[in-house]
Amino acid sequence: MLTRLKAKSDGKLAKQLCRVVLDQFDKQYSKELGDSWSTVRDVLVSPSLWQYAVLFNRFNYPLELEKDLHLRGYHTILPGSLSYYPKSMKCYLSRSPDRMPSERHQAGSLKKYYLLNAASLLPVLALEPSDGETVLDLCAAPGGKSVALLQCASPGYLLCNEYDSLRVRWLRQTLESFIPQPLINVIKVSELDGREMGDAQPETFDKVLVDAPCSNDRSWLFSADPQKAAYRMHQRNNLPVLQVELLR
Repeated sequence: MLTRLKAKSDGKLAKQLCRVVLDQFDKQYSKELGDSWSTVRDVLVSPSLWQYAVLFNRFNYPLELEKDLHLRGYHTILPGSLSYYPKSMKCYLSRSPDRMPSERHQAGSLKKYYLLNAASLLPVLALEPSDGETVLDLCAAPGGKSVALLQCASPGYLLCNEYDSLRVRWLRQTLESFIPQPLINVIKVSELDGREMGDAQPETFDKVLVDAPCSNDRSWLFSADPQKAAYRMHQRNNLPVLQVELLR
C-alpha cells in the first residue's frame, strides 16, 4: 500500500525555488541564526528531506496502513515522554526522510490520516483537552490542530475560528473530511477577527488554542509567482504585531 502511495507523491517533490524569497531568507536568517543557517537552509530547500508526521483519524482508523508503517520503520512520536499523551491519538514519524501523499477530499467519505509537522501537535498536547470541555481554536485554518484536538478528546463544544474567507473554505473541508456527522453538531466555524473574540465572548471557553499566524516560510520559498512572493515578504514584516494582538 505504501509503495503505491509513495509513487504518487514522488513527483510532487520536484519544485522550483523562488529566488526572491531565498535571497530574503539568506539576508535575514544568516544574521539571526549565524552558522546554523547553512544547515537549516539545506533542509529548507530540499523537500525530499522534510519530515511529515502521519496523524491517524480515530474515526476511520487505517489498520492496514499502520502495519505498513511499522514495517517501514515508522515510530509513534513522543512515546512515553509526556505525562499527558492520550491513547486515542496515534501519530507516526519516519526514522528517515519520507513523505506520504495527502488524501483527496471526497464528499461523504472520511480520510484516514492527516499530514502535519510533528511540532504542530505540541500546543494541542499542552492544552490537555478533556471530554466535555468548551474549546476555542482561534486561528484554525487549515484545520490540522482542530483535527488533532479531536483525536485527543470529545469536547462538549468546539469553535473553530478563521478570519480569512478563503481559508475558511479550506477549514470547513478539512473538518468534513475527518469528523463524523454526529460530532459535527458540536463543532462550529466562525469568521471573526480573533483580536475581538475576547470582548465578544468573554469567559466563554474552558480552553483556547492560539496558533498565531506564522510566516509560512517553507510554502513561499517555492512560490511560482515572484511578484506575489515579493509582496508577501513585505507583508510578513507586520506579522509580529498581529501575533501579539491575538495573544493579548
